Amino acid sequence: MLTKAEIFQFINKIELFFGCEQEEFDVLIDHIQKKTLAPGDMLFIEGTARKGIFFIYTGEVELVKKTRSGEEMHLAVFSKYDFLGEGSLMEDSPHSTSARALKETKVFVMETEFFNRHATIAVKVLSRTANVISRRMRQTATRVVNSAAQYESGRTRSEHDLLGDRQVPHEYYYGIQTMRAVENFNISGVPLNFFPHLVNALAMVKMGAAKANRQLGHLEKPIADAIVQACREILNARYHSYFVVDMIQGGAGTSTNMNANEVIANMALEIMGYEKGNYKYCHPNNHVNLSQSTNDAYPSAVKIALFNSNKDLIKVLGRLIDALKVKAREFARVLKMGRTQLQDAVPMTLGQTFEAWGVTLKEEIQRLEENAQLFLEINMGATAIGTGINADPRYSNIVLAYLQEITGLDLKLAENLVEATQDTGAFVMYSSAVKRLAIKLSKICNDLRLLSSGPRAGLNEINLPAMQPGSSIMPGKVNPVIPEVVNQIAYKVIGNDLTVTLASEAGQLELNVMEPVIVQSLFESMEMLKNGMDTLNFRCIEGISANEAHCRAQVENSIGLVTALNPVLGYEICTQLAREALETGGSVYQLVLAKELLSREELDKLLSPENMIQRP
Repeated sequence: MLTKAEIFQFINKIELFFGCEQEEFDVLIDHIQKKTLAPGDMLFIEGTARKGIFFIYTGEVELVKKTRSGEEMHLAVFSKYDFLGEGSLMEDSPHSTSARALKETKVFVMETEFFNRHATIAVKVLSRTANVISRRMRQTATRVVNSAAQYESGRTRSEHDLLGDRQVPHEYYYGIQTMRAVENFNISGVPLNFFPHLVNALAMVKMGAAKANRQLGHLEKPIADAIVQACREILNARYHSYFVVDMIQGGAGTSTNMNANEVIANMALEIMGYEKGNYKYCHPNNHVNLSQSTNDAYPSAVKIALFNSNKDLIKVLGRLIDALKVKAREFARVLKMGRTQLQDAVPMTLGQTFEAWGVTLKEEIQRLEENAQLFLEINMGATAIGTGINADPRYSNIVLAYLQEITGLDLKLAENLVEATQDTGAFVMYSSAVKRLAIKLSKICNDLRLLSSGPRAGLNEINLPAMQPGSSIMPGKVNPVIPEVVNQIAYKVIGNDLTVTLASEAGQLELNVMEPVIVQSLFESMEMLKNGMDTLNFRCIEGISANEAHCRAQVENSIGLVTALNPVLGYEICTQLAREALETGGSVYQLVLAKELLSREELDKLLSPENMIQRP
C-alpha cells in the first residue's frame, strides 16, 4: 500500500500536474485510484468511451491500433511516469487506439468526472494537456528535421568536432555531426525516421556492440548498461523523431551512423544522470561506436531492417493474393472469351483469370523470401575495410551472437570481411525480386484496365469500383484510377532497381560509397509497393463485379468459339463456320444451330464453365 508521500512523489513528476499547488496535490491524492493489470489486460480499447487519464507507476503499456485488414499496428510502449488518455479532457470522441499491459503493471487513474468537480485544477491540467496533445500531434504528423523544436526552450549546449564548434539546442538528442548532415543533405525530404525498421535496426546493432564490448571488458558496465537501455527505448518506438538525417547522403552512411551514435549517447547520458552533451561520460564515437565503423555497422543495420521490412511486404502481398482467390471463387462460373495478342482465342472463365493472377503473385513470395535470406550475412567486426582494425579479434563472433539474440534472426558472419565490406550483391539480387513483383502487379493492372474498358465501347467484362469522377470536362466519366496508380508505382520501382544497379556498379576498391541511395531506393520501393498493394486490394479488387451476361454474349458471338467445338465438329467444318461468320457478320453459335450441327442442349453443354476448365 503506497503512502500519500509516495503518491505525491510520483505525481509531482507527471507533466500534466506541473504548476499545481500543495493543497491541489492533496486533493488529487485523495481522489486518485490505483489499478493493477496482469500481462495482456487492456487499459482501454479502441472505439470505447474515454473515461479518464491513466498514469503508469510500474510496468509497461503497449499502444496499438487496428488496421483496415484487422491486424494490430504497434505504435509505442509507455512506462513509468508516462500517461495515456489525456484526450478525455479535450473531447468526447472514443479512444482511437487500444492500450495493453505487457507485464504486470500498476497505474493510477484520474476519472474525467473529478476534473468536472475541481475547476481550478482542471484549468491547470487542461492547459498542460493542450500542450502535450499539440506536441504529440506535431511529432506524429511531421517527419521533419526540427521535430524536436516542440520542446525547445532556447537553451543551447556547445559541441565540437573536426570542423569546429556549434551551438546545439539543449533539447536535441542528436549532436553536432547530425546537425551538419541535416544542413548538407536537404535532398529527398525523407528522413531516417520515415522507416522505423531502419531506426530499430540501428539500435539493435548498437545494443549488440555495447553488450559485446562489455563482455570483452572494453566498455565499463554502467556505460554499456545505459547504452543498452537507450537502445531498448528506441526499440519501444521512442525517440525516433531524432533520427533526422536524409536517407540520401554523401559519406557512405557516416551521417546515419553518427545520428544513431549521438542520439544513443545523449539518451545514455540522461539515463546515468548527466546532461546531454556531457560526452566525457558517454561519447558517441568512443563508447557507442566502439569496435565499429560506419562501414560495418551501417550495412549490417540496413540488412536487418530490409529483412524485417520484407516480412511486412510479404504480409501485404498475401492479403492481395487472398482477395484474388476470393474473386476467383466468386467468378468461377462466369464464361468469358480468352484472348491472345488482343485477339479472340478460346473461352475460359473469369474465375480462371483471377486465379491466374493470384498464382503468379504467390510465386513472388518465394522469390522475395529467397533473396531476403542474403541479408542474413553481415560484416560486423570488419570496421573500416574488413581488416578489423581497432576491434578485438574476438569481437566479431561475440557481437554476432548478441545480434542473433536481439534480432531473433539466423545471422551469419561473412566468410571474408574485406569482400563483404565492398560487396553490394545482396541488394542487387533483392532489388531484382522487388522489381519482378512490381512488373507482375503492373501487368495485372493493365489487364484490369482493359477488362473494365468502356463501358459501351470497350471490353466491359468487369466493373471496377468507382473511386472518383474521371474528368473535368466529360460528365459521367469514371477512370480506373487505382490500377493506374499501381502502374505508376511499378515504373518507380523499376527505376529504383536501375538506380541500385548503377550504384552497385559504382563501387570502388574497398568500399561502395553509394550505399545510401541503394538503401533509399529499396526502402522507397518496398513502402510504395506495400501502400499500392493495399490500395489495389481494398479500393479495387474487393469491389469488382462481373458483367456476366455481356461476357456470355461475347463468347457466343466470337469467332474463337470454333476452337472449343473443334474436337466435336472437326477442323474443316470449324474452318468453314469461322469463314462464314466473318463474311456474314453472324455468330458461330447461331450458325451451328442453323446448320443443325448440334442441338442447343449439346452446344450449351460444350460451352458450360465445367467444360471450359480443362486441367490435366
